[in-house]
Amino acid sequence: MGFFVGLDSEGYDRQYSDRQLVERIGRYFAPHRAKLVWATVLLLVISVAGAATPVLVARTVDVMDQPVSSLGGVGDSMIWLLSAAVFAAGLLTWAANWARRRLVVRIVGDIVLTIRTDAFQAAAEHDLSFYDEYASGKVVSRISSDTQEFGQMVILVTDLFSQIIQSIILGAYLAAIEWRLALLLLGFLPIIFAASLGFRRLARQVTRAGMRAMATVNATIKETVSGIAIAKNFRQEASVYREFDQANLQSYQVNVRRGFVLSLVFPILNALGGVAIAVLVYVGGLSALQGMVTVGAWYLFLQSLDIFFFPVLNLSAFWAQVQQGLSAAERAFALIDAESQVVQNAHHPVPQLKGEIRFEQVWFRYSEKEPVLCDFNLHIQPGETVALVGHTGAGKSTIAKLIARFYEFQRGSILIDGYDIRSFDLHDYRSHLGIVSQTPFLFSGSVAENICYACSDRSRYAEIERLAHKIGDGEWLESLPQGLETQVGERGSRLSMGQRQLVALLRVLLHHPAIFILDEATASVDPFTEWQIQQALNMILSNTTSILIAHRLSTVKAAHRIIVLEEGKIIEEGNHEFLLQRGGHYADLYNTYFRHQSLAYVEQSRSLAQDQGE
Repeated sequence: MGFFVGLDSEGYDRQYSDRQLVERIGRYFAPHRAKLVWATVLLLVISVAGAATPVLVARTVDVMDQPVSSLGGVGDSMIWLLSAAVFAAGLLTWAANWARRRLVVRIVGDIVLTIRTDAFQAAAEHDLSFYDEYASGKVVSRISSDTQEFGQMVILVTDLFSQIIQSIILGAYLAAIEWRLALLLLGFLPIIFAASLGFRRLARQVTRAGMRAMATVNATIKETVSGIAIAKNFRQEASVYREFDQANLQSYQVNVRRGFVLSLVFPILNALGGVAIAVLVYVGGLSALQGMVTVGAWYLFLQSLDIFFFPVLNLSAFWAQVQQGLSAAERAFALIDAESQVVQNAHHPVPQLKGEIRFEQVWFRYSEKEPVLCDFNLHIQPGETVALVGHTGAGKSTIAKLIARFYEFQRGSILIDGYDIRSFDLHDYRSHLGIVSQTPFLFSGSVAENICYACSDRSRYAEIERLAHKIGDGEWLESLPQGLETQVGERGSRLSMGQRQLVALLRVLLHHPAIFILDEATASVDPFTEWQIQQALNMILSNTTSILIAHRLSTVKAAHRIIVLEEGKIIEEGNHEFLLQRGGHYADLYNTYFRHQSLAYVEQSRSLAQDQGE
């Protein structure tokens, strides 16, 4: 199909056979067996009552077709009785259908809730490399939209099953009263089924493409809304609109073509059904004239055409929704089944860590063509503070992410206190780490809630307040309108960058980690705020083994050892004064990135400016 260029599947997508899908879906239905039994009973009641209605009407026609003299006074009462039975069957069908629908909606709601929970849990547990490769907006689409589509498909299928069972019951009755017409009626079903199944593969393909197009639209919307402030700053509203319009137009074109393909199904099957009706009218009419069947039986066969063909036509008409539901289940299951690149050889509990870190001949690459670390060795003593410096792409962030097990290295070993990092239970291990990213992420809520993000409850509020007041005597809190209860806004938009960094550092400080990883922010802050940040940082460094990706001179100077990296290799190491005296790569980095932050440089620049002014 050349319609769907640019709508490639994700790398973790997989093709499930119908049997695999049914078995997988069945496992989600298994806990609801009791409710399913009741739903099946109600389904049978609906089917029997629905099948009985045309039989009763046909019997009424036969009664009315007899001469009045032969009926005597029984005719009126018999018609009344048959009419009452038809009314009772209709009422029973309505009541049972209402109860069945209510029960099915509850079952489907519970199953969708479970699938959505499993999909979200899988998404949350995937390592960072997963989100480096796949757009988060498309992941969101699988968790929300696709699970909802699956639920709607299940409700539709239960309606179709009711119609199919009704057809089977009525077919058995028709075979009993006139087997030749019944064979003629049933003879058309394979033809209609064959035509219906002929569209199966094509329908699944175009439906899957339509859902991928919609996921692209969702991803574009999410990225646009998240970065709307940047777009406005650079006056790129028109560009953002064009990007969305392109994705939206592609989704429109894909779904229109999908509609064209699927719209062929119903007219073709309806034409086949029309041929069947014409044949049965002719053959049944001749049989009625010859007295082989009664007029009521002939009427029943004509009525049965709709009942027999309607499930098939209905299934074909709603085949798009059925395929959409199966494709949705396929996409949700693919997300759940996607394998993580971070491998755990065991799930040993983590002892109280001292924080010794050792890289032994570690090889790591993001892709085959992107090697980062080659035969890398590094030893960090417990309680040591190490600053990683180097140009962009030197491997600083990679080292930190490998220690945190956000990525999987290909060869070598990383040891923590002599234990292979892969032997630790991942969740337990990360509870011993404190990590602050370059752009601190804050959740909507108060400052206190963000500091206590990993707390089980707010019982540590007093400790939060004590720690917050130890930084600059709590003066930073006075700049917040409601102190610790100040709402930070979406992503911390109501706080300055310095305040966000302080909140992120306090979050780690409250956690008491054994190993601290800081990817220091590059954004400039005022000297007073930087002093407060350094205070918070010193409180953490005094009790942890720390790996600092440093961008501030004060942070570099605070390190026990500076590791200078270039292209994934250690080319220099030592303290600040030692490396400056060597006049090597670190000295060049210092003069390029750090020197302007020193007090001596500021004083020298001020004196130079005064001299020029004079």
